[in-house]
Amino acid sequence: MRTDLNHLPNAKQRELDRVVEMLFQGFREATQEATGRRKSARILKVILFGSYARGDWVDAPFDANQFTSDYDILIVVNQKELTDRALYWEATEQRIFDAHQVEKVIRTPVNFIVHSLQQVNDGLSHGRIFFMEVARDGVILYQSDDRLLAEPKPKTPEQAYLVAKEYFEDKFPAAMRWFEGAEFYQEKGYNSNAAFLLHQTTECLYKSVLLTLTFYAPRNPNILFLRGMAEGLSATLFEAWPRGTHAERAIYQKLKEAYRKGQHSKHFDITGEELHWLRGRIQVLGELVHKVCSEHIAKLKIDAETAGKTNSAT
Repeated sequence: MRTDLNHLPNAKQRELDRVVEMLFQGFREATQEATGRRKSARILKVILFGSYARGDWVDAPFDANQFTSDYDILIVVNQKELTDRALYWEATEQRIFDAHQVEKVIRTPVNFIVHSLQQVNDGLSHGRIFFMEVARDGVILYQSDDRLLAEPKPKTPEQAYLVAKEYFEDKFPAAMRWFEGAEFYQEKGYNSNAAFLLHQTTECLYKSVLLTLTFYAPRNPNILFLRGMAEGLSATLFEAWPRGTHAERAIYQKLKEAYRKGQHSKHFDITGEELHWLRGRIQVLGELVHKVCSEHIAKLKIDAETAGKTNSAT
């Protein structure tokens, strides 16, 4: 795995240094009063993955759609318990969001996921494409030890086809059930509940793509992060959400906030008109997700059949 960022502009390298500092600051604050085995809590590795690691990022914030690639970061910790986002990482996530959106000291959006070293190695051993791509393309921003990751064990074509098909047949219908529930609540005038279920629909649709195409989806309800990951796999999905105006970006942010505020805040307010617009865009998203996943599964099926014929002939 690479350790240099020479393929990135100096400004991006300095920005990533700042992001790593913020991650460690938040981790220290979250664990400073730890007791027992938690006192030995450590970050083992910080790995940049995705477009900024590969070198195919897009940084065009002033184009019609305001598209900018995100920094995608994997934090590897030494204890599984430290992956609990609510306990250890929520404040850091908010701090980084504020640094980008409010203080403007970080120009590029930042998303991060947290896994233990064992979880990462298990993912590699079980042929999860996401972890294999991180191991192949990732850039180490920090590491406290030089232990190598496990050797990847890709799935056979037959296994890949069956696993992808199973994920899609589970997740996509679940998303449609959330969507139907949102329609029911909106008809009853329960707009906050409808917004929450539309969030769940969106989250489930993006996780359908991630699981079907990579056999992995983070345990994270942040639909900004999930959207970025999914669109990185298929640019077709970008068409679902117009984002050329502030109003269009703001309504997606409101959908993101519906995960918590739609259920727990008296001050969350969303109109029937906004819900109608969201439902229309989510319907488009559902159609695109179905197309992307179905085409991918069809290709995997052909690969599996081809491999089966080859094996039978030998």
